Amino acid sequence: MAKKKIKVEWRNEATIHFYEILEYLEKESEKALSIVGNAILDEIESLIIFPTKHPPDRFKKNNTGNFRAFVIYSYRISYLIENDIVYILRIRHTSREPLEY
Repeated sequence: MAKKKIKVEWRNEATIHFYEILEYLEKESEKALSIVGNAILDEIESLIIFPTKHPPDRFKKNNTGNFRAFVIYSYRISYLIENDIVYILRIRHTSREPLEY
């Protein structure tokens, strides 16, 4: 039996955060922009194959395991697995105060 294809969808907040990060990195270094931007996108893309690869998000209250998070180059990406969709919820620099939700 064929496994259902997982889709990735970005919440508006996460999309805005990602473009703000890219704008900041572009001012700092074209190389950093390419390395960090691609690393984030590659890791998010890998969730299609293995969405549970990262641990449950410790900042999510009453998390049953569907909310997960990972860090790449000091950027923390939070996501939700629901049915066959991975929702990218937010991207924040780890130096910022964590948000509980």
